[in-house]
Amino acid sequence: MSRTVFCQYLKKDAPGLDFQLYPGELGKRIFDNISKEAWALWQKKQTMLINEKKLNMMNMEHRQLLETEMQAFLFEGKDVEIEGYTLLLRNLGDFCSKLIKP
Repeated sequence: MSRTVFCQYLKKDAPGLDFQLYPGELGKRIFDNISKEAWALWQKKQTMLINEKKLNMMNMEHRQLLETEMQAFLFEGKDVEIEGYTLLLRNLGDFCSKLIKP
């Protein structure tokens, strides 16, 4: 039986994580307040950040950047921003809407 948490990211009750995935106090906060769905969304953003910014997880500064971005995404509702990436998505949306219009 899965546990339910009030997810601070989704702002609703949702199935919680099965176990603490991140160490320390922040890990406990995530476990207690973030759902599986929100964590999966973060993992996609995390992968994008690591790849687009060419982060090295052996580098302490890069790990700190990722942790800061994670907290902002999960608890402050801030989306991950990568220069040029949002513009590409917006341009793609504009292109698609032009295709649909008669």
